[in-house]
Amino acid sequence: MQPDSATPPTPPAAVLWDMDGTLVDTEPHWIAAETALLGRYGASWTHEQALSLVGNALPESGRVLAAHLEAETGVRLDPAAVVAELVEAVVAQVSAAVVWRPGAVELLEALAGAGVPCALVTMSYRSLAETVARVLPGAFAVVVAGDEVERGKPAPDPYLRAAELLGVDPARCVVLEDSPTGIASGEAAGCRVVACPHMVPIPPAPGRSRVASLAEVDLAVLARVAAGEVVDTVGATPAEP
Repeated sequence: MQPDSATPPTPPAAVLWDMDGTLVDTEPHWIAAETALLGRYGASWTHEQALSLVGNALPESGRVLAAHLEAETGVRLDPAAVVAELVEAVVAQVSAAVVWRPGAVELLEALAGAGVPCALVTMSYRSLAETVARVLPGAFAVVVAGDEVERGKPAPDPYLRAAELLGVDPARCVVLEDSPTGIASGEAAGCRVVACPHMVPIPPAPGRSRVASLAEVDLAVLARVAAGEVVDTVGATPAEP
């Protein structure tokens, strides 16, 4: 028996959004801030090295940058001070102008219209997360920031915390992510994950949905993913004429 095509698909209980690289295009700001900080002390920092930090919890990135600086120059910096400087620089950039990822605002508006709650789940600190959230008042029912969880991504804690605050089952949530670290976090939390690659490629994996852009995602796609369907348009080629 075929399902009734007139019956609307059941949306997810909630949609949990990563911020940097998924909702807003802040990754170039982070890379510029890292390069400027290290360059001030005469240390090099390649684009490839910067990409290796995408999605990391900020304390871990601070440790990596401090260790790199000491290895290259002998200069020792407190990793927490490194993070504080990076956050300040990126907050200043985002305060001047927010660059949304394609399709993100439209999808948030559609979810609000359908009554689907959203959470912002980021490894950035609350000062930056609130700077972004304030631009779209009411879009996020809760914000989980990197300085408020004991274990950051790739541990499941941030997404589990978001589901707990929303009062929903993680298994009924869909996570939107752009980094391998964030995807690992969402999958470990038991959520359905839609990967939208940005700065780094995301390989296919069993049960993992991937899209080239959030502009491809609507309520129907999220309902299909929430129901267990895998949607993968990354690398899809047009059909032969």
